[in-house]
Amino acid sequence: MKNSSLLILCLICSVIYSEYEFENAFPNLTFVDPVGIHHAGDGSNRLFIVEQEGRIKVFDNDSNTTSSQTFLDIRSIVDQDGGYTEEGLLGLAFHPNYSENGYFYVNYTDYGPKRNVIARYSVDPDNPNEADYFSSEVILEVNQPYNNHNGGQMEFGSDGYLYISFGDGGSAGDPQDNGQDLSTLLSTIIRIDVDNTTNDMNYSIPSDNPFIGNQGARPEIFAYGLRNVWRFSFDSETDLLWAADVGQNAWEEIDIIYPGLNYGWNEMEASHCYPPGSNCNPDDFELPVWEYELYVDGVCSVTGGYVYRGSDIFTLRGKYIYGDWCTGDLWALSSADNENYINEDLIRTGINITSFGIDQYNELYFCGNQRIYKITSNEGDLNNDESLNVLDVILLVNLVLSGQYNDIADFNSDQILNVLDVITLINIILE
Repeated sequence: MKNSSLLILCLICSVIYSEYEFENAFPNLTFVDPVGIHHAGDGSNRLFIVEQEGRIKVFDNDSNTTSSQTFLDIRSIVDQDGGYTEEGLLGLAFHPNYSENGYFYVNYTDYGPKRNVIARYSVDPDNPNEADYFSSEVILEVNQPYNNHNGGQMEFGSDGYLYISFGDGGSAGDPQDNGQDLSTLLSTIIRIDVDNTTNDMNYSIPSDNPFIGNQGARPEIFAYGLRNVWRFSFDSETDLLWAADVGQNAWEEIDIIYPGLNYGWNEMEASHCYPPGSNCNPDDFELPVWEYELYVDGVCSVTGGYVYRGSDIFTLRGKYIYGDWCTGDLWALSSADNENYINEDLIRTGINITSFGIDQYNELYFCGNQRIYKITSNEGDLNNDESLNVLDVILLVNLVLSGQYNDIADFNSDQILNVLDVITLINIILE
């Protein structure tokens, strides 16, 4: 009888599989080097795709969509070096009151001199799927000494201010020591008020920015010591600002950004002294909440994502989803106490993941290889019969009673299989 029970248990365990997959979200659409996925926050359920060469495409968020429309085309003013480049149209952010004022903001690179340009555009009042090309107003420009490490992310916070990331200026190793220099906007995340102007600028400085009054410091700076934050995002429930900072030669890092803090570059790479073997004091800096080593199993460059707040995948709620550009690995990072973090392997997609984005319902997408993808899940289907029912509950109860652990069945990610997982599975089935 004992041997029979073991056999049954083994058979049960053998059918439990990795529950996460991915799919081409819009199989009829392709894009030219997509680097951003956005929605306008206007209730239209449209998606806007940023193409690095200088176009923004728009289409209805429907898997059966057969065509997209050019919302804005600024290829004539966007400059990129030939071949692989980190330049181009890099960022897009819709004003919180976009449905009323029609304002949106772009971040692109230009030459003469080499620089990042932050500009505001307006939608055509007669066509919601087309921007007014001639409405451009430059908000801010930041000179760039090299053609890499341009950062590029922009996002409005719940405070109504615009946050923008800039890399360290490029090359390698931060040769100009911008990382620890508060007199430059390079190597920072800045925060500006685009609804007001002051001192001949097309923006103003929020009164609680952390470096106001610091002699020699740029008042726009929100946080600094960041090598190249290509993508960051706000958690829509907690307002925490999550940033993925691309490393130099050894480590990629995930940070939670707080006002006024120094994240270490170029004295540290993630939680390690830079260059290796040098002296540094980690207590002087805010260390990452997670890091991973470069070139292990092919990983090479972190792509920041979002804390998942959608409803399609129950087991990912509240977890920070991010990836790696080289391997297309997708991970989920979570913590119950904001101190001890758990990293879960989700999928190795094999796609060069350039960016993540969410729709108006907080469902998560990622882009790469000229397409837009979506994570899918058969969560709860423990016996892999493509149905959620009492058989899956029975299987889970047997696992709990046997004392065997399986991470696929650990629905609440507490590293224990118990009645709480059973309750969670029942809720998934009921939903």
